[in-house]
Amino acid sequence: MLCSLIMAGGKGTRFWPESTSKKPKQFLSLIDEKTMIQMTVNRVKKIMNMDKVFVVTAERYKWLVKEQLPDLPERNIIIEPTGKSTAPCILLSTLYINQIYDNPTIAVLSSDAAIDNSEAFCRNIQVAEKFVEKDNENAIVTIGITPNRPETGYGYIKYPINSKSILKKVYKVEKFVEKPNEIKAKQYVESGNYLWNAGIFVFKANTMINEFRTRCKETYRILKDLPKIENEKYMDNLKERYALCESISIDYAIMEKSDSVYVIPSDFEWDDVGTWSALLRYIEPDEDGNYKKGNVDTYESKGNIIYTNNKKVVLLGADDIFCINSDDVIIIGKKDNLPEVHELRKKYDF
Repeated sequence: MLCSLIMAGGKGTRFWPESTSKKPKQFLSLIDEKTMIQMTVNRVKKIMNMDKVFVVTAERYKWLVKEQLPDLPERNIIIEPTGKSTAPCILLSTLYINQIYDNPTIAVLSSDAAIDNSEAFCRNIQVAEKFVEKDNENAIVTIGITPNRPETGYGYIKYPINSKSILKKVYKVEKFVEKPNEIKAKQYVESGNYLWNAGIFVFKANTMINEFRTRCKETYRILKDLPKIENEKYMDNLKERYALCESISIDYAIMEKSDSVYVIPSDFEWDDVGTWSALLRYIEPDEDGNYKKGNVDTYESKGNIIYTNNKKVVLLGADDIFCINSDDVIIIGKKDNLPEVHELRKKYDF
């Protein structure tokens, strides 16, 4: 049985000021009419029913999940009391799902990535599912993204490219690599046996629980005896325990330590659309080189980047600037300064 766990608790600070703590990136329509989380759910619905889809998020975003995913059963919304990075979140969610379905296969996904080919994505997930359910129950499979450019913002997965695949492109992971500098990133792409680490994992629930029991013992000890989810004391008990958990990523806690991690090189293109500059990959420029998203008109203007989610923006006689028009603030600057926008977030409280 395959379930999906969609992680949707992040604050999306790099997309400030459009993404805020009240309504972060995963709940915004950045590259499509659908929001990022709606696009993610629509993808997995091709291979499972909604009763097998779970979303883990913060209490403050529960209403957004219910509003944007009205077909999602309320019991399938898992509340993370506070942000503790991905390891405690995945253990909590795995224990939760395991109470509903007995040792299901779980595909962990982010809620805010762009994927160009839903069919290929689903095929890769199904190959991973088949692998862990057929003589490899102790395996954790990650979907590695075949890089199309040197990227210093992602971690990488190294695998032995000349080794024989175990099951249709399933390879044993050699090692996980931290975010590289530009020189190393180019070397990784040229070598052909490094993949982007997209944080997509497929595993049997009991396998992941056992990995925590062995490799992340304190987090396991804190969360292992949570009450039944239907117990009225469940949430209060969870809040008390979760506050004691170490904030640690699943990569550090489990993936880099386990000797049972495998990877599937992706058949699809993936992008975490993590910055305003990344958004340009999904907007076709006009004949004057202006990138426009929203209700925008330009006159005698070239090489600009304009984003608006509300009022109309009109540009006249302006070149090489950016304009971000959000609900709370309008930010205008030189185009070259666009990557620095999120740093202004520290100066304002929206």
